[in-house]
Amino acid sequence: MENKEKYYNALIENNGRLNEIDLGEKLGFDEKETREIIVRLLSEHKIEYLENGACDYSLIKTVKRKNKKT
Repeated sequence: MENKEKYYNALIENNGRLNEIDLGEKLGFDEKETREIIVRLLSEHKIEYLENGACDYSLIKTVKRKNKKT
């Protein structure tokens, strides 16, 4: 879904400045489409519900493991 990736990238750049619905409207999505995208991102564990400034969603940070050479 192209709109999902577009929204996800905008969410990264937004960094909590706009709420999630306003961010979607800025991208040309209506509220229903924005909420559907949010549901998909939540189900893929790319975002989580966590207040982040004006936005109620935040990226899920993954822990990168470093391989130790022995």
